[in-house]
Amino acid sequence: MGAVIEVEYFNTFLLKKTNKSNKPVWNGSKGIPSSLGGYPVVSGGEPGFSYALEESRIRGGYNNTATSNGVKAYLVEDEPKASNRINSLIYSGIYNSRTGVNNSNVFSVGEEITKSADPVNGSIQKLYAEDTNLIIFQEAKVSRALIDKDAIYTAEGGGSITNTNTTIGTIQPYGGNFGISRDPGSFAVYGYRKYFTDRDRNSVLRLSMDGLTEISNYYMYDYFRDNFRNINIGSNSGIVTGGWDVYNKQYVLSTKQPAGNNGYSTLSFDEGVKGWTSFFTYKPDKLFSLRNSYYTVKDGGLWQHYSPSAGRNSFYGTTSPSTVTLIFNPKVSSIKSFNTINYEGSNGWKVNSFVTDEYTASDLSEVGDNALPIYSYDEGVYYEGGVKYRIGFNRKENKYFASIVNNSPAFQEEVLWGRSVSGVKGFYATVKMSTDETTNIGGPKELFAVSSSYSESSY
Repeated sequence: MGAVIEVEYFNTFLLKKTNKSNKPVWNGSKGIPSSLGGYPVVSGGEPGFSYALEESRIRGGYNNTATSNGVKAYLVEDEPKASNRINSLIYSGIYNSRTGVNNSNVFSVGEEITKSADPVNGSIQKLYAEDTNLIIFQEAKVSRALIDKDAIYTAEGGGSITNTNTTIGTIQPYGGNFGISRDPGSFAVYGYRKYFTDRDRNSVLRLSMDGLTEISNYYMYDYFRDNFRNINIGSNSGIVTGGWDVYNKQYVLSTKQPAGNNGYSTLSFDEGVKGWTSFFTYKPDKLFSLRNSYYTVKDGGLWQHYSPSAGRNSFYGTTSPSTVTLIFNPKVSSIKSFNTINYEGSNGWKVNSFVTDEYTASDLSEVGDNALPIYSYDEGVYYEGGVKYRIGFNRKENKYFASIVNNSPAFQEEVLWGRSVSGVKGFYATVKMSTDETTNIGGPKELFAVSSSYSESSY
């Protein structure tokens, strides 16, 4: 390729091929010479491409330092052939702040800087470094790899006979066909315990020193099976978020159903009782702990839980009562008449409902009774003739008790029914208690034990 260029001053020029256009471009610092008619004429060029002229000397000055076609910080491929390696890891050169070495942007293709996990287990969703191990969470598998060393075993698969220096060593899977699905946000860690969910297998898992444990099996498997099924609807999928509550030392898990559905649930797992202890009414976007406090993020705002200024049962400025649902079922094969209800704890608890068996107001064929709500110790106070009475819980020797008043409609052949009858009949009773809205608002309310006096009966 040749070019004929007339210049008005001494300099050195570089000729470069540019993008496709109808004329070349002049990049000289002195402007385009008028003798060139506004654009230099370049002959012999490749059809369909243009060329640019650049001055090689800094500022175009006489005898200034000249530059050349050196290394460029970009690369243009006319036919890029990219591949998405969703199951592979890649690492750069070393970074050492003490010696000033920073090769974090160096990825040498001449070295073995990649490590691949089994592609059958899906994409890598999360990495977690712990001591000298790198824990790899794929969609359907959890594995670990040694960092800065690689164990070499005997041909018979015996113990390690030597170690070699390797940035990422051999990938070793944990036992169990569980992964993190597509929910890296469900991951939380405390000490040596790691918690996460596998919605594809209806499981909530804990990874600790003894391997993987399916903690959703602690009396909650059917709940998570139904919950994960509701949020895992094709491409329109819900969100699973997890975090560690350092204040109460619990793993908190929140699930949100797909967009357009306001369904959600937030609950906590306690290692002390090996069970899921509470459901909460708040719906967080993120959960985390910092020092001694537990925080959640909602709509871009930060909320500190267990703050004395916010009060108990207050989340994002909204206060809700605490509720407890109980089942009374003594002598399971006998028909009982539940006469009273008693509880040990703080003042401020009331009974919202007390029903037996499968009672429904719309189907009178079902055998069961329904009781009147029972007010708390303070809410049930009333005066008549200057005398103080209570229609709810009463207190004696720091124990609260109340009579159960029937509120059921009449069944066939019944002579007395409803409020003219004391107690409710049935094989078992479902009781829902909650805190009231007047007693010690924002303060603690404890509930230690609930019981009921009953007598065996018959219809």
